[in-house]
Amino acid sequence: VDVFQAWCGPCKPVVNLFQKIRNEVGSDLLHFAVAEVDSIDALEKYRGQCEPVFLFYTGGELVATVRGADAPLLQKTILKQL
Repeated sequence: VDVFQAWCGPCKPVVNLFQKIRNEVGSDLLHFAVAEVDSIDALEKYRGQCEPVFLFYTGGELVATVRGADAPLLQKTILKQL
């Protein structure tokens, strides 16, 4: 989940990375979503930050977090979690 604030916007360049990896591993294993923190109370702790936060869930459990649009770290984290 790409967690962002409306004034900062989602990290669009990273969407391409997710699509590339999703094409490589198959759409059944990787799902990508964006969430605007000002409209979701459960994400309140991420408000006021000027960097995107990527939350990785497996079976409804938060298993990893990456702060910032670090493409190599995101790719490493995705592949590790898969």
